[in-house]
Amino acid sequence: MSKSKRPEPESLELPPVGVDSHAHLDLDDFDEDRETIIGRARASGVGHIVNVFLGPEAYGRGRALFDSHPEISFIMGVHPNDADQLDDAAVGRMREQFKADPRLKGVGEIGLDYYWERVDHDVQQAAFVRQLHLARELALPVIIHSRDANDDAVEILEAEGFRDYPVLWHCFGAGIELAERLVANGWHISIPGPVTFRKNSDDLQAAVARIPFERLLLETDCPYLAPEPWRGKRNHPALSVFTARRVAQIKGRPLEDVWRTAGDNARRFFSL
Repeated sequence: MSKSKRPEPESLELPPVGVDSHAHLDLDDFDEDRETIIGRARASGVGHIVNVFLGPEAYGRGRALFDSHPEISFIMGVHPNDADQLDDAAVGRMREQFKADPRLKGVGEIGLDYYWERVDHDVQQAAFVRQLHLARELALPVIIHSRDANDDAVEILEAEGFRDYPVLWHCFGAGIELAERLVANGWHISIPGPVTFRKNSDDLQAAVARIPFERLLLETDCPYLAPEPWRGKRNHPALSVFTARRVAQIKGRPLEDVWRTAGDNARRFFSL
C-alpha cells in the first residue's frame, strides 16, 4: 500500500480520551519532529501518553524534553537487556528520582528477555526481583517486559507475592492461555500494533477476544511495531487509533467505546 493511500490517524476523528500506555518518545528517532508527533497525538484523540525511560540515566537525560507537556507521564526501569547495570548506585538513584518526581507513575519496563541473550538469565532474574521490591517499597505499579520468558516472568511475579498487585503486561503478543493466567492474577494487559497484522496474529487476536474490557490497555511501543496500515514505518502515539480499531472489530464493539474504555483503564492504572 502506498503512503498516499494510507489513512491518517486524524481521519478517525476520535475524542481526546485515548491513552498510549507505552511510548519511547525520548529516543533519538523523534529528535527531528518530537513536538509535531506530540501534536499529532492530541489531534488524533490521544489525550495522554506514558513515556518509558530505560533506566535512571535515560530519565536524567530526557525528562526535560517533556517539561511543557503535562499530558505526558513517565515510567522508568532498567530493561532486562541492561540488567547487568543494575547495581546499588543505580537502585539508589532510581529511588530518589521516583520520590522526587510525581510524574513518574510506575516501575518499568522490567522483566526478562531470553530472545536476545545479552545478559545471563540469573542476572536478569535478580535485577527483576530487585526492581519488584523497589516498586513495592514505593507503592508503585510495575510494567512487565517478557520476551521468550513468559513462564519464568509469571512465576517470579507469583513467587514475590504480586498476585492482585497493579501489574501491566506490556506489549502482549501471546495467546489465550497466558492471557487467562494474567487475568486470573488480577493483572492488566496492554495490546500493541501487531494485533492488526494479517499474518501470524491469530493467537493474539483470539486472546484479545477473551481479555475482559476492564483489564485492557492500548500501546504503541513507538517507534517500534507500527500497526497496519502503517506497518514497517516509524510508529508514534497517534497510530494507536488503528490498534484500537482492530480491537473494536475483534470484540464487536464501537470504536469510540473501546478507545474511551482503554483510556479509562490506563488512567486508573497509572493514577493519571
